[in-house]
Amino acid sequence: MKLGVFAVLFSKVTFEEALDYIKESGLDTVEIGAGGYIGDAHCKPAELLADESKLNDFKYALQSRGIQISALSCHGNPLHPNQNIAEEHHRIFQDTVRLAAKLGVEQVVTFSGCPGESEYSLHPVWITCPWPTDFSEVADWQWNEKVIPYWKEQNEFLKEHGVKAAIEPHPGFVVYNTETLLRLRRECGNQIGANFDPSHYFWQGMDPVACIRALGKEKALFHFHAKDTKIDGQNHPLNGVLDTKSYSDIANRSWVFRTVGYGHGEDTWRDIISALQTIGYNGAISIEHEDGLMSVEEGFTKAVAFLKDKLIEEGAVEMWWA
Repeated sequence: MKLGVFAVLFSKVTFEEALDYIKESGLDTVEIGAGGYIGDAHCKPAELLADESKLNDFKYALQSRGIQISALSCHGNPLHPNQNIAEEHHRIFQDTVRLAAKLGVEQVVTFSGCPGESEYSLHPVWITCPWPTDFSEVADWQWNEKVIPYWKEQNEFLKEHGVKAAIEPHPGFVVYNTETLLRLRRECGNQIGANFDPSHYFWQGMDPVACIRALGKEKALFHFHAKDTKIDGQNHPLNGVLDTKSYSDIANRSWVFRTVGYGHGEDTWRDIISALQTIGYNGAISIEHEDGLMSVEEGFTKAVAFLKDKLIEEGAVEMWWA
């Protein structure tokens, strides 16, 4: 495994400046945002596909610094009931897959998407319980009429280009846990697997180690995000984990995203890294920062320091910084 970073953290600086900072921090793997909800500050797939000169400059910026791409990411909702959004996110996804194939990148990270409750919906509808039975009927309609047909088609598209889709389970989308990820893979094809972000598992009350092992048995874990979640000791017992308050309302939320090591301690993260080793994962540990209590620089540098210590202890990473 290699330690890397999700470079959308550095979207306010140029691609070259971001790569220099990443290299200076002792990392040589980067996950690059290519559109959708996360933006495309450093990578616009349609432009790079259309202009060989721009593509060569893009590749040179990476090669000259000895930095590898772990994944291209285009988190979006191609199943959105608003057709303009759905078509835009679908186009971005397919362009990102085409670009990944040109660059020799193995996987593209995205969301599964979420449809509405019918053909007349204006917004996505995420179902969280089976009763009243309206909810079960909607969930069945979503999967059978929208989710499975779309991702079956995309599985063939991915196969044609030799690229895999690392779907990030996330509440609000039809794939949000281990069961739904494995269902999508089973129904639609083996080009589909997981981008595993422990913060989303912590948030929902799941055990990341158990989930890693379950995905590993199916060879379905393609990429890994390093991000943590802190469960609030006062608000969570009162309100549970379903929380629609703003992420900025930290004092009143049931949980918040944190930099690795600030939601769960060393033992937990050591167990997570060991579980990845156990299933034979040898990809990137891609640091993602969404910690509202730390600046980008503070969160990134603390995550690098924490994970270097943990990875060195476990002997799971090439010690290129030594």
